[in-house]
Amino acid sequence: MTNDIQLVALDIDGTLIKEDMTIHPEHHEAIQKLTQNGIAVVLSTGRSLPSCKRYAEELNLKDLIITGNGSEVWRLPDRVLHRVPLNPDRVETMWALRKKYDTFHWAATTEAMWKSEMPDRIHNHTWLKFGFDTKDDFAREAIVKTLSEFDDLEITNSSLTNIEVNAKGVNKANALKIVSEKLGIPLSNMMAMGDSLNDVSMIEACGTGVAMGNAQEVTKKAADYITLTNEEAGIAHALRHFKLI
Repeated sequence: MTNDIQLVALDIDGTLIKEDMTIHPEHHEAIQKLTQNGIAVVLSTGRSLPSCKRYAEELNLKDLIITGNGSEVWRLPDRVLHRVPLNPDRVETMWALRKKYDTFHWAATTEAMWKSEMPDRIHNHTWLKFGFDTKDDFAREAIVKTLSEFDDLEITNSSLTNIEVNAKGVNKANALKIVSEKLGIPLSNMMAMGDSLNDVSMIEACGTGVAMGNAQEVTKKAADYITLTNEEAGIAHALRHFKLI
């Protein structure tokens, strides 16, 4: 199965990088070897392009990158190939929920990231993702329950305390289908690695799915293989396990 891997899709937070937000040195070396072996590497993240571009540059990755949980696919450095925006009415609803339950939030438009506030005219912007973060289980569950009543939203997370919301159908698996079309590599010849709920779709869709040792339980259950944690260079360990480097 893994002898035919032509592309490896990597989540960033909790996967590629350590808790200090730096790339593990072993991951540097492993990804360099992987590309030298003719295997493509695509970062697939919930982050927006401005907040993840530096990791691609650091790894000398110059082709495609998936951002915003799949709401955008870019050809580096700055050409957008695919974009699916959120309904601004839903963004207004989420902003109201954020204020009601007093959570931390972040919201990405095509131009900027909003955190401590929001623009006065929400409908004047193109929104890609809205996120909540709270340690209050009741608030989190109430927000998810309310948002689940809308049929045009994709609800996931990148940690156990947050909620990430995109337009329906936006996920990393569907973004990898765009990558598949652009590069001519079938999903069956791809490997995906991640740690959170927003990684499950690509882990299930690819021919080989790998969960980090620090992954959420739902992510581990979806994977074909569980590697070491991000702090223990789990990507490098998995690539060696499958004899890709």
